[in-house]
Formats: sequence, C-alpha cells, structure tokens
Amino acid sequence: MTFTYSICHPEKKEIDYKNQHLSEEEVLEIAQNYPWEEKLNFMKSLGEKVYYNPSIDFKCIENGQSFCLTAMYDDQNKLMFSLWYNRPKKVKVLFGLLGESEKMVVDDFWSLNLNDSIKYLEYFVEKKYSKIEDLYKK
Repeated sequence: MTFTYSICHPEKKEIDYKNQHLSEEEVLEIAQNYPWEEKLNFMKSLGEKVYYNPSIDFKCIENGQSFCLTAMYDDQNKLMFSLWYNRPKKVKVLFGLLGESEKMVVDDFWSLNLNDSIKYLEYFVEKKYSKIEDLYKK
C-alpha cells in the first residue's frame, strides 16, 4: 500500500500537503521522527497566533482512509496525542427505515502517549483496521 501525508504546523494557516508516495515503513519513520515536543514548545511561544496543534495526517491512496496524529501537552505537561481515523462506516438512513449506506466518518480518540499512538498507526498501515476500531469501543 502507498500513502500520502499532510502536516499542520502551528504557525502556518495553510496545511502542508506532501505529494510524495510513501511506503508503510516511511509512514512509521516520519511519525516516529517528527519533532513533536519541539513543535509544541514553539507553539507555546506563538501566543495567540497558533493555527493548529502539530499534526500529521496519513492517507492511503488505494482506499481513501486516513489516520491523523495530533500532539498536545496534558495537565502535567506530558506529550499526549489525539488520533483521528477517517474510515467507511455503515450508517442507518432515516433511522434505518431506508436501510443502511456506507459513508466516510471520522472517529477520534484522545489522551494516548507516543508509543500507543505509533502502535495504532502501525495497525493502520498494516490494514488491521478492526484493531483501531476496537480502541473506539472501549
């Protein structure tokens, strides 16, 4: 599978879309090596001129699903992440009276550390989608 990605920088209004195609290994390398804490500390120095928390969104070219990691500090100033998983999901049309249809929905989960966030990103690139969906059922 191949992926593209985009980056939200705290100081930039425009999202930085990267058009290069990435392998599964490159996706994991980018997320693991991104300067998350450096970007968060820089964000603090911006005061009210912050556009985004540091974020990287990876999109699978083949199926259109995406997985985003967004960094923040918790109350104890520890690095934490929210995950945003954009996936197809069956939804009821008109309370189920007209059956079901499939549409893309975004599920989010908050307060994960870097290691756990990378683990779920690994599930994403390995197409182990049910393991990600289990996170949202907890």
